[in-house]
Amino acid sequence: MKKNRFKILTVACVVGANLMFSSCVDNLLNQTPGGELASSLYWKTESDAEYAVNGVYSQARAMFNRDYVFDGNTEYFRFRGNVSTSQATGDRSIAYRNGSYSNPSSTYGSSFDMYYQYAYATINRANYAIHNIENSPFRTKFEKDVDTMKGNIGIGCISDYDPQPILIQSHLGCFGITTVGKINNADQLIRNLYENGHTHFQSMTNGQINSTELVAALICKKDSFVEGIRYVQSVVEGSMTLLLLTENGIYAARDLLGRTPVVIGKKENAYCVSFESFAYINLGYTDYKELGPGEIVYVTPESVETVSPACEKMRICSFLWVYYGYPTSSYEGVGVEEMRYNCGKLLAQRDDHSIDVDIVAGVPDSGIAHAIGYANESGIPYARPFIKYTPTWPRSFMPTTQSQRNLIARMKLIPVHSLIEDRSLLLIDDSIVRGTQLRETTEFLYQSGAKEVHVRPACPPLLYGCKYLNFSRSKSDLDLITRRIIREWEGDNDVNVLGEYADPNSDRYAAMLEEIRKRQNFTSLRYHRLDDLIKSIGIDACQVCTYCFNGVE
Repeated sequence: MKKNRFKILTVACVVGANLMFSSCVDNLLNQTPGGELASSLYWKTESDAEYAVNGVYSQARAMFNRDYVFDGNTEYFRFRGNVSTSQATGDRSIAYRNGSYSNPSSTYGSSFDMYYQYAYATINRANYAIHNIENSPFRTKFEKDVDTMKGNIGIGCISDYDPQPILIQSHLGCFGITTVGKINNADQLIRNLYENGHTHFQSMTNGQINSTELVAALICKKDSFVEGIRYVQSVVEGSMTLLLLTENGIYAARDLLGRTPVVIGKKENAYCVSFESFAYINLGYTDYKELGPGEIVYVTPESVETVSPACEKMRICSFLWVYYGYPTSSYEGVGVEEMRYNCGKLLAQRDDHSIDVDIVAGVPDSGIAHAIGYANESGIPYARPFIKYTPTWPRSFMPTTQSQRNLIARMKLIPVHSLIEDRSLLLIDDSIVRGTQLRETTEFLYQSGAKEVHVRPACPPLLYGCKYLNFSRSKSDLDLITRRIIREWEGDNDVNVLGEYADPNSDRYAAMLEEIRKRQNFTSLRYHRLDDLIKSIGIDACQVCTYCFNGVE
């Protein structure tokens, strides 16, 4: 194989966020540091991080270099004697000066509160160190590694869940593998493997077997890579898209129902495979092929060979267009930005000039195209009453904890008061999930002088947590504001009436929207209808997964 001719790009999940902000900070100790380092200064090696950790500890050491300490009961006392003061060990009286906790010896600090200063300074340094690791650009983490890499073929994946890619030695030969998907029946698959002679798994994450290693074990049950991949597609409940690296080429396989995309780019003497086409456009590649549902191809520098044909049935995730997808991406020939514009256009048609507002605004970034479509269709001016502060997290739902997601979302949006005060605003966000962030955004707008805040989510109400992709951070259906309200009203009967709550023409649907409106303090609320959503996408409804909206599998 000729050198330096073949590149494989990362299979990655482009994720989205609901954005919000607030005028106050709820948790003093859980704050994102405000300073930003240039990318050239981010830690790039393990030794860089060790230096940073030592810096954190150096601040704390000052607390333990003194003659005065806490006794564990909020008392401050001297623990060793001093010739000049002739105080015995354990004598606390010297720490008190007529009720004042001032330090009697200037040699060891000016006052009692110095200990708090050291403690909080240590916490601040620790927060900054953690933030630097999280916020450093993905590219900078591997810049030095790139200089030492050898070869002309590779795979990779950005994953919040499992370390990957992984290398496997098997009867099929040595191979690397990376996956994107969700395995709902992992426990059953693991039991089946144990019962049929599989002895152990090596990689564990948060007490769970690495899902990519599980997929590799399933592939190795068969006599060829293609048979193994087909077997995985047939037994996994959920979704599974993967890249498999061999010595001479790469197998790329799209999920059996095409819930997630796989696209191939081409340039002279090279091909690349990616989750989204925008990843390779600026590298000189042009679109070559989008894999069909379940299709498996074998990619080499010279060719792309279909080794297992595409299936007829497809259920691609509709939320890719609404929320997860990057604006420049395209799925099944439908651009994300174009689809979002159409969403806003149809939302405006449903309103039909029934509300009187001064400006239309989109919650950045995913709500912007929706808002522009609405503004152009309605004739209401588009404006930006808040601006996204880009040096922080690119998408605020990426952190794994809800408190951190809320904080990041709050800090990312900076208001433009002149566009808010005494204005009636129509705000378009991609969706309402829990309702926490958008409610705080709304309250902030009111505090900044807004007269009215009308909200138009760019998708239907979310009634079900996703069964097929692990992009969402929701752990339960009751994380959804809709399901919490329905459970309050319907009790244990809630699942039996969800169909009515999904029907935009039903009384239950109207009542749910009014309750959400009141709880969120919106002036008015109207969701994008499911039929309009399908129209916005522009492909056959039977090819689009809408499970999160209506429970249809």
